[in-house]
Amino acid sequence: MNSPSATHGAIDAVWRIESAKIIAGLARIVRDVGLAEELAQDALVAALEKWPSTGVPDNPGAWLMAAAKYRALDELRRRKLLERKHEEYGHELVAREAHFVVDAHEALDDDVGDDLLRLVFTACHPVLSPDARVALTLRLLGGLTTDEIARAFLVPEPTIGQRIVRAKRTLAETRVPFEVPRAAELPSRLASVLEVIYLVFNEGYAATAGDDWMRPTLCDEALRLGRVLAELMPGEPEVHGLVALMEIQASRTAARVDAQGVPILLLAQNRARWDRLLIGRGLTALARAEALGGALGPYALQGAIAACHARARTAEATDWARIAALYDALAQLMPSPVVALNRAVAVSMAFGPAAGLEIVDALVADGALQGYHLLPSVRGDLLAKLGRTAEACAHFKAAAALTRNARERALLLERAADCAR
Repeated sequence: MNSPSATHGAIDAVWRIESAKIIAGLARIVRDVGLAEELAQDALVAALEKWPSTGVPDNPGAWLMAAAKYRALDELRRRKLLERKHEEYGHELVAREAHFVVDAHEALDDDVGDDLLRLVFTACHPVLSPDARVALTLRLLGGLTTDEIARAFLVPEPTIGQRIVRAKRTLAETRVPFEVPRAAELPSRLASVLEVIYLVFNEGYAATAGDDWMRPTLCDEALRLGRVLAELMPGEPEVHGLVALMEIQASRTAARVDAQGVPILLLAQNRARWDRLLIGRGLTALARAEALGGALGPYALQGAIAACHARARTAEATDWARIAALYDALAQLMPSPVVALNRAVAVSMAFGPAAGLEIVDALVADGALQGYHLLPSVRGDLLAKLGRTAEACAHFKAAAALTRNARERALLLERAADCAR
């Protein structure tokens, strides 16, 4: 018999894999995401109590689903007793209970894909704030605890807990339907889902605050969610585009920091340490997006940009002219100051630092990126390449003062010191 610690480890692994399916299956039946999660959590508690002595069942997901089902039936019977005097409601509960037994048994097998897709769109519903969507998605679809989410985003645990509670309450009060949006609503709703997944990935890829430059756990979770979504929606090119972008960016993880955790910028990375398997998966996802036809969307365009870096075996071999052209297309499709700043970097690499500085100076004059640390950082880099080291030093220091990430701050101050020397 396994030790209790080994059994608890197995339960944790099973929960991470199965929890989203169980919650999704229950939510279809009870039509309440909050209640569905409570029922699933009750089943998890039952597993923690019983499995150490009985062992992990052959089909742990089905066991958890059955346990949650019986708790749901108890809840429906309790409501039925409380509301017995309301005859119509009583009939409705009897009818729901009759269907419930069949639905709950089949929820893990017959409709898992549709249920998961419904849960994705519910957790990422625009009625919730972006922060709430992220927290609820990681909780319901990632199986992360409140504490894990809080630590990942460097936010107090009570804050994350409140976001999740308010999100579930909002979904219930606004009666958000547990369904995949209809065709007319799908593009805007899908954009919200993709935004949430990429927000999670970006926070893992380049942490906004704290002592570490990256939080790989968040990157892994976003990738998992993206891959699941690609399986559920194979005909959506932007889903494959986002997966391509994340796979290729994640391939650089091992090369982005040294043994001490110090950041290594893209052009200085040892490309032999890039994960060729992830690059291959990313290029395959990009090919799927392109094969679906039509103009590439924002995520697919960014995936194509990442692919240019991935295909270059050395920094010098990078096709910067193509990257600049892709950024031109992205800027037309999704105009934003951040896209313009990234385009400036590509233009500087393709056509010289003076051409890039012209774009950056226009952004400075516009004022839209005031307080964004990468603006003075990029300007400092371009000024240094033009030999204007004193100005570059001042800009690197300004960028260091704006960032909340300790590793990035140290890197920027080191670049300022290099300019001063």
